Amino acid sequence: MSELSTLSPQPLWDIFAKICSIPHPSYHEEELATHIVEWAKNRNFHVERDEVGNILIRKPATKGMENRKTVVLQAHLDMVPQKNNDTQHNFTKDPIRPYIDGDWITAEGTTLGADNGIGMASALAVLADESVKHGPLEVLLTMTEEAGMDGAFGLQPGWLQADILINTDSEEEGEIYMGCAGGIDFVSTITLSRESLPANYQTLQLTLKGLKGGHSGGDIHLGLGNANKLLARFLATYTEELDLKLIHFQGGTLRNAIPREGSTIIAVPVEQCQKLHQLKNNYLETLKNEYAVAEANLTLLLDEIETSSPALTADCQSRFISMLNTMPNGVIRMSDVAKGVVETSLNVGVVNMEADKVEIICLIRSLIESGKAYVVGMLNSLAKLSGAETTASGGYPGWQPDANSPVMHLVRETYHQLFDNTPNIMVIHAGLECGLFKKPYPDMDMVSIGPTIRGAHSPDERVHIKSVGQYWQLLTAILKSIPVKE
Repeated sequence: MSELSTLSPQPLWDIFAKICSIPHPSYHEEELATHIVEWAKNRNFHVERDEVGNILIRKPATKGMENRKTVVLQAHLDMVPQKNNDTQHNFTKDPIRPYIDGDWITAEGTTLGADNGIGMASALAVLADESVKHGPLEVLLTMTEEAGMDGAFGLQPGWLQADILINTDSEEEGEIYMGCAGGIDFVSTITLSRESLPANYQTLQLTLKGLKGGHSGGDIHLGLGNANKLLARFLATYTEELDLKLIHFQGGTLRNAIPREGSTIIAVPVEQCQKLHQLKNNYLETLKNEYAVAEANLTLLLDEIETSSPALTADCQSRFISMLNTMPNGVIRMSDVAKGVVETSLNVGVVNMEADKVEIICLIRSLIESGKAYVVGMLNSLAKLSGAETTASGGYPGWQPDANSPVMHLVRETYHQLFDNTPNIMVIHAGLECGLFKKPYPDMDMVSIGPTIRGAHSPDERVHIKSVGQYWQLLTAILKSIPVKE
């Protein structure tokens, strides 16, 4: 029995606890998908999967509600696998370990998977709970949303019967989402050449850690530190002064997570080691001053390390450091239309250096197609100056807001009736699958709601317990209030 079983509403928390017990990072959702299919069959629901692995479950309407519009509740099956460096955890084999922390649920040293596990649990709980009143109902669970929206890309027309889609992937109770950003992956690659270190050089590892990290869409405006950019800044500032040689650089793990940690292996003349330590300390004080509020726990470590790897040649080193240091990151432009919402952003998510090449992997997001094109063009220009090759791939569209959406107005009115408060109607900078769903189902009315989740895509991820109860109240009340199909 999980301690989550003590929470209400049930069976939502029990189902979420079960989801946590089955490993399901992106590209490893099959065990969870199989469990859900069997769960649905055991309850005599109609269940099927499509060619890309998406799950569709159907439940007949509550007696007397057969003439209502059909609703599909939608969530994605995968979670973002992020852990602290000192946490021993294999996301493909080990269960997530959730626990109650005051008013929140969080996990031991890893992402929790509330994004989108709570939404998935709520959809399955609606199926399981016979006290919930609803019209004809579908549940759609999509594959590999976090790593490329594979399931949404593969969704075919004619499979869903629903008139209305309720996406459960939002992360703020009291807000209704009716639009989102699109995105595109961008990779810059520099071919490397190397040479032996000169005599009397000391090799050391510089590690930046303790950053918060977070969602590269929902948290990009918070001014959080990016480990890749902060390490590049150090190298660009002090390489010439120290006669520094770069051997290795590694930072971040996912293009849609703000990188919390990074490290670089460097070498300096033995006589410069003391100065390197002093400059490291000075730089740490600079960062602590700049990020005193946003990143109170950041730290910079410098340790001697043994390595036989050769260093980058002077030309490769200069081009790589200059490119990474110059590369834009964070908010590119705020929206003129959706006030207070980021229009275009860039996350320098992963730097992966191998013996013969280094890749810088970014995720570009924008509410408008021209915003994505602008950043792609900017990065291509930077690559030309740096002698890098580039690829842009996996582009997906945004979800165009519809101010006249009937379901949006229904959700807003229902929320006001339940809580005597008016919810905010929002456009989110994070990517939701709704934009892709609009291609095979252009006439489907869509809205996105969810509980309050903080620190998504980081080991600090947590979900607010009370907000889950409010979200459940809202979701079940909406289903009860869905209008008759004309």
